[in-house]
Amino acid sequence: MSDKDKEFIRLQLLKLLAENPQRSQRELSKLMGIALGRVNYCLSGLIDKGYIKLGNFRNSENRILYVYHLTPAGLDAKLKLTFQFLKRRLEEYTRIKIQIQELATDLADNAPELLKDMDTKGLFDSSE
Repeated sequence: MSDKDKEFIRLQLLKLLAENPQRSQRELSKLMGIALGRVNYCLSGLIDKGYIKLGNFRNSENRILYVYHLTPAGLDAKLKLTFQFLKRRLEEYTRIKIQIQELATDLADNAPELLKDMDTKGLFDSSE
């Protein structure tokens, strides 16, 4: 697993726990589409880094459940990870947009009939 993938998992966990600190590891696993063991491993790492603090409470059935509180360091990490993720996505978007424009220009020059049924609005405008 790449560092970018690990960062994305950390970001997802921090976002989901900021929304609802009482989410179970099983629920996090389902929401994120990753194995329960990976969630447990990543949560342990976030606890070790001081990004989340583990607490517990009793539910209506008197079962002890965990609650994951984001620490100030965790909130800061969430913001930094969000910024890094957004920056990478914008760079990726720019690269893809250029590729699309190049492909569309090639088609427009060599086979314009193929573009007639395609929505090309804004495709050839380089000011976006």
